[in-house]
Amino acid sequence: MTGLQKGLVGLAVVAVLGTAAAMALRGGSGRGVGVRMEEIQRRDLVATVTASGNIRARRSVDISSDVAARVADLLVQEGDEVEEGDVLLRLDRTQLEAARARAQASVSQAEAQASQQRANLTRQSREYERIRSLWVRDSLLVSRQQVEDAETNLEVARANMDSAEYGVQVAQAALEEAEDRLAKTVFRAPIAGKVTRLNVEVGETVVMGTMNNPGSLILTISDLAVVEVVVQMDETDVPRLALGDSASVEIDAFPDREFTARVTEIGNSAIRPPSSNAAAGQQQAIDFEVVLTLDPTDADLRPDLSATADIVTDLRPAAIAVPIIALTVREDTARAGEGAAAEMEGVFVVENGIASFRRATVGIAGAEYFEVVEGLSEGETVVSGPYQTIRTLQDGDPVQREDGPAGSGPSGD
Repeated sequence: MTGLQKGLVGLAVVAVLGTAAAMALRGGSGRGVGVRMEEIQRRDLVATVTASGNIRARRSVDISSDVAARVADLLVQEGDEVEEGDVLLRLDRTQLEAARARAQASVSQAEAQASQQRANLTRQSREYERIRSLWVRDSLLVSRQQVEDAETNLEVARANMDSAEYGVQVAQAALEEAEDRLAKTVFRAPIAGKVTRLNVEVGETVVMGTMNNPGSLILTISDLAVVEVVVQMDETDVPRLALGDSASVEIDAFPDREFTARVTEIGNSAIRPPSSNAAAGQQQAIDFEVVLTLDPTDADLRPDLSATADIVTDLRPAAIAVPIIALTVREDTARAGEGAAAEMEGVFVVENGIASFRRATVGIAGAEYFEVVEGLSEGETVVSGPYQTIRTLQDGDPVQREDGPAGSGPSGD
């Protein structure tokens, strides 16, 4: 083979390799980049926000003790159903009964002293009337000084009588206090419900609370006729909520059931104020408490169960929808030099095998689709994956349909 022939063969090989490389860059065999495509349709979209929290009864009562005594009789167990007025437990009454007896004796003593002062007042009143009568008949028989002394003695007796009567009132008040403390050794259910917490046993001593130290929490009764879910919501989601919004609730203890609820309370202030975070030297998220009331259910719900709520914040029936994964960002060359944002949101629309980037304005976000407000029409085909391909895809690139694995739609990416 001559040198010329060898050169021609080499050029031919280079040409073939160059053509193959160019075709590979175009997506293989000149067919374009492999992508998934989806036709824009109308769909019912539901926008939700998700938050986690715990179950609680709307109405519950924590029962603590107002006296310090030993538990003598416990009549309920945790989980028992009780009616309003039912006796729950009794405390030892020995010391308090002795205190009541002392108070009763003090009342008797005060009443005796009052009787004595009442008799003294009667005697001083008679003495004053006798001396004054003599002085009126004949001022020589009784001096004015004697009349004034009798009058003074009468006033003193009257004051002693008032003091004795007040002493009776004080003693009676002490007796009432002793009887009240004695009555508080018997605990009755303030509401009907279930005993959801029991912290004492027979023989334990309960103590009363003070200004700085809480008293013994004996038990908690919860009325589970109305059950709530209390969740913490991020500050960015709170403006989207409204009273009455519906929600679906998943409770960890009932994995196979879905519960329905409605928003009944939205916190007006943060759970942890920013001032407390600043004092601790930490920048923490600002969360608000949101309360949802569960619809009636036959499930045996208990306070403190973990729950997750999906709250519906908006609905768009039959809205033009585009897959969430299809939305991407590209440089806005038209506004790049104006000092404005140099990026715009949009999707790649496929026409005749060519992907063209088109600006799109979206509204609410459903689970897998955005609402299209402007820029796209029903029936158009858009690139819907894979995610990495959409990131690198350029306006005008040729594309070809590529079937993805089962379940590889927008949510799968």
